[in-house]
Amino acid sequence: MRIEILEGVLPAAEVLAEIKAGEDGAVCLFDGIVRNNTRGRQTLYLDYEAYREMALPQMNALAAEALTRFGVRDIAILHRVGRLAVGESSVLIAVASAHRGAAFDACRWLIDTLKKQVPIWKKETFVDGAVWADGEAFPESVALHKE
Repeated sequence: MRIEILEGVLPAAEVLAEIKAGEDGAVCLFDGIVRNNTRGRQTLYLDYEAYREMALPQMNALAAEALTRFGVRDIAILHRVGRLAVGESSVLIAVASAHRGAAFDACRWLIDTLKKQVPIWKKETFVDGAVWADGEAFPESVALHKE
């Protein structure tokens, strides 16, 4: 397993090359990217903060649980902190498995659970203000339009 919180660019190609093995039939890679808008508001950049002393053990525990729950072979979870521009990667999750179904299921569960449970916070700065957002759906109160 590779679990990290980094301040620099996430090394996607390196992680992908490291996680592949001969017994794998699939590697599922989730690359979370800063988009240029959220619910009608133009995004300038994001700032991520983490409580590392708590976040890293929780990330390790999630990876260990996913290995058992989904029967996958290996997992990498990398999350970036600091200021990120539109188009940059904020989180990278790679899951290696003999079968694609397990890899997809584990990858989806990992990102969804990480966003809900791990103490990593995101501040979204828009052209017209900023808001701290948790891992759940973007707050309806700051949307310019309803989805």
